[in-house]
Amino acid sequence: MNRTSTTNPFAMFDRQGTVVLTTYRRDGRAVGTPISIAIVGDHAVFRTYDRAWKTRRLAHTPRITIAPSTARGRPTGSATEAVAHRITGDEALAAAHALRRKHPILHGVLVPLGHRIRRYTTLYYRVDLTGTDREHENGERSRSKGIG
Repeated sequence: MNRTSTTNPFAMFDRQGTVVLTTYRRDGRAVGTPISIAIVGDHAVFRTYDRAWKTRRLAHTPRITIAPSTARGRPTGSATEAVAHRITGDEALAAAHALRRKHPILHGVLVPLGHRIRRYTTLYYRVDLTGTDREHENGERSRSKGIG
């Protein structure tokens, strides 16, 4: 049985190993980066480190797109517009656990070890759909329930 429901906007990424995260420079140019994500409830989470360029881009422009991709970052599906917000505390711990569970070798051993060796600070981000995509998703759910 699938862990996410069919009404979850991120259900299409539940079994996806890698997605391409597109962040935006100050001048508006898009930069794609392959990342691993995990689904927690009705949102997605990912991790990075404090000195990564994507972290700097996210600090000034939280608008992103994510799309299914190969491990090298070649998109294999359509992109979904979203926003990324940095998370801390219990929410970050839940994100770390979800990533470890989905990718036990990569996020259970390799990434944390690499961050410790390089003395990086690990950062966690929550991905939520943008207002337009969320309204579309809610509209679909309302129609399917016979509301509206």
